[in-house]
Amino acid sequence: MSASETAEAHLDLVGGRLCLDFINTADSHASDHPEEHLTSYAELVAWSQRTNILSEEEGQLLLAEAAQRPIDALAILQEAGVFREVLFRIFLAALAGKTPGTDDLVIFNNTRAQALSRSEIAPTASGFAWHWKVSKQTLGWMLWPVALSAAELLLSPDLKQVRECSSPDCGWLFLDTSKNHTRRWCTMESCGNRDKARRHYQRKRQSVQTQARKPQVSDYS
Repeated sequence: MSASETAEAHLDLVGGRLCLDFINTADSHASDHPEEHLTSYAELVAWSQRTNILSEEEGQLLLAEAAQRPIDALAILQEAGVFREVLFRIFLAALAGKTPGTDDLVIFNNTRAQALSRSEIAPTASGFAWHWKVSKQTLGWMLWPVALSAAELLLSPDLKQVRECSSPDCGWLFLDTSKNHTRRWCTMESCGNRDKARRHYQRKRQSVQTQARKPQVSDYS
């Protein structure tokens, strides 16, 4: 299966920042049964292509290399999962006005340092951009742009606009760019509509129960 054929290649990108979209590769983080979307190295590559970290050619080279080094590819997949949860906890702490855990900050800063040591600013046709000094043997370099995206957002005034989806079974993060900064859902089409349907069902059920408890004429005959 190619990277473009995986479900991860079609996962919604609603975070508004690369690092938030990476965090959103799992659902219901805080629950006892989170739903994992990165279940293979191919899906990690697919997500990286979906977000334009990797080109199609770069993705195919990494998949070919991973096929020759499956143990290393699995280790990178596990590293990606750990790093994603580190970012999730850091941003949740920021949302709550708390200090992130020391261990989480160490892992984050180590990955950020790797990114900085293997990157440079290079000219492009339209200006300048990050250039990554990598080879096909570097199976995990897609995590470096994510780390720099997270560092940029954590240091930005936009951090105050990061929200967690209000749906109890979601947990996705997003940047609230709505006019009044009152956005509640990752998307209205998914979590917003599900919540509306849930509340409608609860109101209807409560109404039925209330009617059932009302005394009938026969009760007094």
